[in-house]
Amino acid sequence: MKQSGATWKDLSAIATTVMPGLALSLSVGLNYSKQLVQETGLPFIPIHHMEAHALTVRMIERVEFPFLVFLVSGGHCILAVVRGLGDCLVLGQTLDDAPGEAYDKISRRLNLKEHPKCNGMSGGQAIEFLARTGDHTAFTLRSQRVHKKNCNFSFSGLKNSVNQLITRQENQQGVQSPLLLNNVNDIAAIFQFNVTHQMTKKVARAMIYSQQSHLIPAEKQTLVVSGGVASNVYIRNALKYVCDKYDYRLMCPPPRLCTDNGIMIAWAGMERLKQGIGFASDPQSVKYEPRWPLGEDISNLVSDARITVPALRFWKS
Repeated sequence: MKQSGATWKDLSAIATTVMPGLALSLSVGLNYSKQLVQETGLPFIPIHHMEAHALTVRMIERVEFPFLVFLVSGGHCILAVVRGLGDCLVLGQTLDDAPGEAYDKISRRLNLKEHPKCNGMSGGQAIEFLARTGDHTAFTLRSQRVHKKNCNFSFSGLKNSVNQLITRQENQQGVQSPLLLNNVNDIAAIFQFNVTHQMTKKVARAMIYSQQSHLIPAEKQTLVVSGGVASNVYIRNALKYVCDKYDYRLMCPPPRLCTDNGIMIAWAGMERLKQGIGFASDPQSVKYEPRWPLGEDISNLVSDARITVPALRFWKS
């Protein structure tokens, strides 16, 4: 408020994340907001954190409902059709690790924070950087959920396979530290390729299902990708390949708006304010929810459709 130069009288409402997330963080934010609402008399708009990620792109581009959204970060991996405010159909989500979490764990296993060429990079950035000069065909890993005919994700099996690969290479090369391996770049490339392969297959299946089920009109076929992992250029290019193949427009918020931020919460509040919906009738009784679905889960319907996705050679695009 100090930076903006605005006063509380200049505002129309207060919007706050109330679900899902870490309980302590949600509690602090909600309690402070309740105090502000009491002091200012402003209307209160509770916001779903993941829906805010999905809506952010509408702040900078014209994206009409309905659209397909892929929320991919260190804590989430969700494919959904956004039909309107508070109206989402979840086609699939991660059953265990989120992609960003898997990136960080493999980066730690490879000890990349000590890698001379990865100074100051996050785990995901380090793997993406090294993978550019690696060979994803150097080793063969057992297929991880890619051929299951649904839109759910699983990265724990891939993570375990890569960990085993690293251990085998350490033993074969007789080194004590993964940093001394002569094929770290190949391992990074193999891991990133398999993560991306699974993503492209699931996103393509979601596009086919949405078309078959008439969830998204042909003239509105848009894929919105948001979350920290959306800034990965390799993954973004692969998703662009899938979009081109299925006549979708790819939209990504700028990186600063892809990770958790207050702007997206304010925008989600603005969307509701403009439509005159989503106001808490009794702000002081609003509760936070550490776990709360984005919308109706129809992943079983997607699985029942038994959709086969043709080969996607995204790495050659």
